[in-house]
Amino acid sequence: MTTLDRALATVMQLSLDQQELLIEILRQRHLEASRDEIAKDAQESIAAFKAGKLKPQSAEAVIAELRRSLNDDSDE
Repeated sequence: MTTLDRALATVMQLSLDQQELLIEILRQRHLEASRDEIAKDAQESIAAFKAGKLKPQSAEAVIAELRRSLNDDSDE
C-alpha cells in the first residue's frame, strides 16, 4: 500500500467532524505554502532585476509575450 493510500485509510477512520477539521487545516497550510512560494519567486525576481539580469518592460510587452507563450503551448 502506498503512503497516500495509508494516509487516506487513516483519515477515513476519523469522525466526520475531524475529517472536516483536517480538510480546513490542509487548505490553510496549502494556501500559506502557495503564498510563501509566490513571495520567494518575487524576491528572486527582484534580486535578478537589481542584478541587471532582467530588463524593464511595459505591461503591453509582457502581455504580448504571455499571449505568444500561450499560443505556442496550444500548438504543441
